[in-house]
Amino acid sequence: MKSIVVIPTYNELENIKSIITAVLDAVKDINILIVDDNSPDGTAAVVEEMMKTDDRIHLLKRAGKMGLGTAYCEGFAYCLERNFDVICQMDADFSHDPNDLPRLIDELNKGYDLVIGSRYVSGVNVVNWPLRRLILSYGASIYSRIITGLKIKDTTGGFKCFRADMLRKIDLKKINSNGYGFQIEMNYKVWKKGGKIKELSIIFIDRRSGTSKMNKNIICEAVFLVWKLRFTPKSKL
Repeated sequence: MKSIVVIPTYNELENIKSIITAVLDAVKDINILIVDDNSPDGTAAVVEEMMKTDDRIHLLKRAGKMGLGTAYCEGFAYCLERNFDVICQMDADFSHDPNDLPRLIDELNKGYDLVIGSRYVSGVNVVNWPLRRLILSYGASIYSRIITGLKIKDTTGGFKCFRADMLRKIDLKKINSNGYGFQIEMNYKVWKKGGKIKELSIIFIDRRSGTSKMNKNIICEAVFLVWKLRFTPKSKL
């Protein structure tokens, strides 16, 4: 089965070469797609240089900073057009360990439509996060479960593997959320489309280098999104 990992980037020069190398070393024959939002630090230039010697590396350059959700949706569309069977997503900053990818992909191949690398399925497995950030993340997962009915412990995590056939059932053009909201929305739509979801425990480590993209707008979006999802008819998802 053809597998690919989608990694959105904005100013990830400090991490990009290392994360690409680590992913390609972790999984035999995997491809990697970097979706770069015109990073002023030259992230895309590093990717282009690496592409010259490895055809497993792909790059999608966007005009500017347009958000995590749209970056993933454009990346997913790119992968579906090229007939990849397994489409994964992860962060560029090593908060998601590339060595966990084989476990997620192997689990997906047991008949699941979405496998989530979960911080909360077996306790709280987060390292180096400030208490405030941990409370926000854990609380957001509880809040979204209560409102939507999702049976997932980590509703906001961004380390996932999808079966391509499942993604084809979702109208990616109708996804407008970003950050926490995007992760919740994709989980919810897979669930409502009848997808089989599995959580695997991972250890989440705060980014090695660079700056977090989290902001108040992303948080507010997620707060209201869950109510919108709850009251959207299944036929319109």
